[in-house]
Amino acid sequence: MKKKLYLAVMCALVGLVAEKSATAVDTFNNPVGEIGVKKQQNPVTATGSQAAIPTNEATAALASQTAPVVAENKTDSQQAVKSTLWSYQPVKVLTQPTVNNQNWVRTPIDAFVLAPLETKGLAPSPEADRAAFIRRATIDAWGLIPTPEEVKSFVNDTSSDAYEKLADRLLASPKYGERQARRWLDLARYADSNGFDNDETRPNLWRYRDYVVSSFNQDKPYDRFIKEQLAGDEIAPDDQSALIATGFLRGFPDNPNGRALVQKKYQHTTDVTDTVGKVFLGQTVECARCHNHKFDKISQKDYFSLQAFFANASAVDNIPAQKGPQEVAFQEARAKYEEALKPIKEAKKAIIDPVRAEANNYYLERYDEASLVSLKKAKSEWNAHDRWVNHVYGEYIDDDRLANYLQDTSVNKDAPDYNPANAERWAAYKKLNDESKKIAQKLKPNGSDTISAINELGHTDAPPTYVFFGGIQERPLEEVQPAFPEAITSEKPVILPTANSSGRRTALANWIASSQNPLTARVYVNRVWEQYFGNGIVKTVSDFGKAGDKPSNPELLDYLADNFVKNGWSVKKLHRQILLSSVYRQSSAHREDAYKADPDNKLLAVFPRKRLEAEEIRDSLLVASGKLEEKIGGPSVFPPVPANLVTGNSNVDGTPFWKTSLDAHDHNRRSLYIFTRRSVPYPLLETFDMASSQEVHSKRDVTTTPLQALALYHSDVVFEWSKALAGRVINETGSDTSAQLDRLYQILFARSPYQSEKDALQEFLASQEKVIKEKALTGKFGLNVPTDLKDTQNLDPIRASAFVDLVHTVANSNEFAYRF
Repeated sequence: MKKKLYLAVMCALVGLVAEKSATAVDTFNNPVGEIGVKKQQNPVTATGSQAAIPTNEATAALASQTAPVVAENKTDSQQAVKSTLWSYQPVKVLTQPTVNNQNWVRTPIDAFVLAPLETKGLAPSPEADRAAFIRRATIDAWGLIPTPEEVKSFVNDTSSDAYEKLADRLLASPKYGERQARRWLDLARYADSNGFDNDETRPNLWRYRDYVVSSFNQDKPYDRFIKEQLAGDEIAPDDQSALIATGFLRGFPDNPNGRALVQKKYQHTTDVTDTVGKVFLGQTVECARCHNHKFDKISQKDYFSLQAFFANASAVDNIPAQKGPQEVAFQEARAKYEEALKPIKEAKKAIIDPVRAEANNYYLERYDEASLVSLKKAKSEWNAHDRWVNHVYGEYIDDDRLANYLQDTSVNKDAPDYNPANAERWAAYKKLNDESKKIAQKLKPNGSDTISAINELGHTDAPPTYVFFGGIQERPLEEVQPAFPEAITSEKPVILPTANSSGRRTALANWIASSQNPLTARVYVNRVWEQYFGNGIVKTVSDFGKAGDKPSNPELLDYLADNFVKNGWSVKKLHRQILLSSVYRQSSAHREDAYKADPDNKLLAVFPRKRLEAEEIRDSLLVASGKLEEKIGGPSVFPPVPANLVTGNSNVDGTPFWKTSLDAHDHNRRSLYIFTRRSVPYPLLETFDMASSQEVHSKRDVTTTPLQALALYHSDVVFEWSKALAGRVINETGSDTSAQLDRLYQILFARSPYQSEKDALQEFLASQEKVIKEKALTGKFGLNVPTDLKDTQNLDPIRASAFVDLVHTVANSNEFAYRF
């Protein structure tokens, strides 16, 4: 936290200094030009057309007076001084260290962990008991608790390969892909809505989520996974899956109503550049947007050279998807919806048609000057920059947006563009609009038959990219070409345009996914290590720079990275090796000797306990209650939310931001499939620190607040699951209380209760039964009996209601919310 605060202060101070400086010089690589130098000619694009990049009239004047100038005695061929930062050095090929306790070493991982332990005079912890281990491994690999039957089968398996069979079963299940996808979607800032004030629904992004699930389940090599997400449209243009993969880039927050389109392009490419830097390279490249990075040798020129790889990338949200059952069902439902809307749309069109030219011009003129430069050009004169601007503008024009002209020109009678005829038109249009919203609320289907992706609009030329003084778009300096950060590599990108694209992103993807890249494999294996052990070997999982933490075990990190690449970038093999290691089998019981020698447990003499993540808590409660719906994929769903939840605006078509799914089965889907609206997080998950979808979420926060306990205890949904769990226990054990308590603990904790726990629970049950009986006699107390019971004839409703309260209490215990 201190480092982050220090970094923020430094960035602010540097920004102030930059504003006062008259010259911007790239102290790491080459000069980035001087302010106020007379320009000889306008910057040109790759096609030779003049660029239009200023965002207002003042900027236009500045752009006409300044030019990219290189200071004397400096050349573009000058090489950067290479950084000595540990993470920029090649991954070392290491031999397994020699240790004294050879019997403890099951995998090379163990030797790398054990060596520093022995140096400290520490021994590893004993093995966790099998029941605790399978609960731990199932939660880590699946994000779910195991069933009592799965626990019993593993505990009783005396074969020599019992652990291997367990690991293979976990990795072969579709649940594994769902769990790993959730972690990746945190990094991809995945959401089903745009963000910003309107936060409208994105109906297509669930396809990217399903692509990620499928990729992990099929063990797609990580290098291929990278390439498809960065350049799937270029490397496999005929593969719909690869096209959907570029949803990783498309996931940026977006404001369709933004009127500064040139600025929007800068925002989009900035988001993408920053995301790629953090996710794949573990680099805070965003610090170099306004000034040379204050800690790492990443210059402003490096930053914008990296941004140049995305200069021609455009978001496209209407690509037809291949027809499957979901698409067919959606089209059938949409046909009914559009049929109901048809007369209203025709009536709206009839109102707009007489003023369409004026409305178009009015709507157009509301954009800023920099955007209008491109929007007013004839299509035959468009360069790559103009093409991007016009594409974004054209995506959002429809009669409902043009109707703003009617509204705006019929309100203020003193305005020069006031038109009383438009007041009548607007009143009629608004009435039709209200009718269409009612129809949308009833008939508009969930889902889509289109893909949201990134491509380059069928062209190979790209808009120019400039270094911006202080990161300010209105102050362009020299133009830069796509290049990799010079402190990391001297390699130059090999850019080969395709028939419909610049080929820039493929060049970047090839470098990032290269086995020679010193960062990519290290960053990813560290993320997986953090998943299993609570902290990464590098604790700052998305910052491998100087401001980040150094690796606690650099030899282990390099071994994992090297082995990952040698195993064909197989993610499942990486997970399997960790699952089968002795270090992962250790007990989590406290050891005073280990705590004194290593209070932060960096050496892992004890297995670290970890609170379940938000989705793991909700999904495991569903498993315990027997309610989990295991359907995989498809459009995101809307489970019930508290009645007092303020969901804010509605979509433009009138559909509410949160409309509970009609199919009750959807209410009990895995949390992965819950609709992620940026402005309205699902309350139960938000309380337990779900990921923010606004930007890369590198690591889940773990807070402990009263609201968490209150949310579980008072949630109607959680209480209904407790009633279902009580019913399940009674169905499986009958009326014997001792057997019921055993079964309840086996379901929730993968163990039987201690006698002391049984005694306390029996006492609670008797006490609660007495309380309920007294209240029931007053006639003012409703009984909460278990649900889904097979036998209700012999049920004592008061006793059963007390048992529901017991189940609800035990399910809300700390032990359930942690894995040990």
